Amino acid sequence: MRSEQPLYNKRLFSDIIDKSTHFKEGLGLDKQKYLLDEVKRIEDLKRYEYEAYNNGFRYIAGIDEAGRGPIAGPVMAAAVILSRDFFCPGINDSKKLTALKRSKLAAEIKKQAITWSVAAVFPSYLDKVNILNATREAMLLAVKNLSPRPEFLLIDAVQLPDIDIKQYPLIKGDSLSVSIAAASILAKVERDRVMEAFDSLYPGYGFSKHKGYATREHLQSLLRLGTCALHRVSFEPVKSMVLGARYGEQPALFE
Repeated sequence: MRSEQPLYNKRLFSDIIDKSTHFKEGLGLDKQKYLLDEVKRIEDLKRYEYEAYNNGFRYIAGIDEAGRGPIAGPVMAAAVILSRDFFCPGINDSKKLTALKRSKLAAEIKKQAITWSVAAVFPSYLDKVNILNATREAMLLAVKNLSPRPEFLLIDAVQLPDIDIKQYPLIKGDSLSVSIAAASILAKVERDRVMEAFDSLYPGYGFSKHKGYATREHLQSLLRLGTCALHRVSFEPVKSMVLGARYGEQPALFE
């Protein structure tokens, strides 16, 4: 698939404003200009979706993951099918948004989506298959839980094996496709909520704050408390700690 120029839908700005749940009568010119700018920006983010529509595909799913980098917690993936006239001001790559903004957008995406799904692969299995394969499996699970079944997949950078649906991986897809951006927000928000819930089950690690990433606070808690069931033993420094070395030291070959 190739899309060099935006394939704009020719809807009138007034039509989108009328349909938008964000619009209220009496908005000032600044707000109306913001919405107009968002219409143009989001239409540009639909360029790959429009090309798929123009090739006869009706249900196009965007797919993205959250949590490939942390040393604890699951890797999660979201898949979402949006309507052709989807409009949600502020939608963007989840990494460019605050937690509060992501949460609000996630609620709006779920409200407007034709269908959406989130799936997780936890460390006990992730450590056996490696993080890339775990990411792929989470994505496949998310896709399989969509109804209606997608006819075309737009995926952030990953190629999915063993699935009979046409797919197109996009490098930095969460900043190029509105469907992938929506999936990135859902995956990030749901994973953050999972890690916040685990904070009470595994107190002392600070999971609600760092979400499993290798922050200084997290590493200090590892030294103090040791590992828990959420830690990825195939990731450093957890791997070395499980082998008996202190963080920053090379484990002995023979004990």
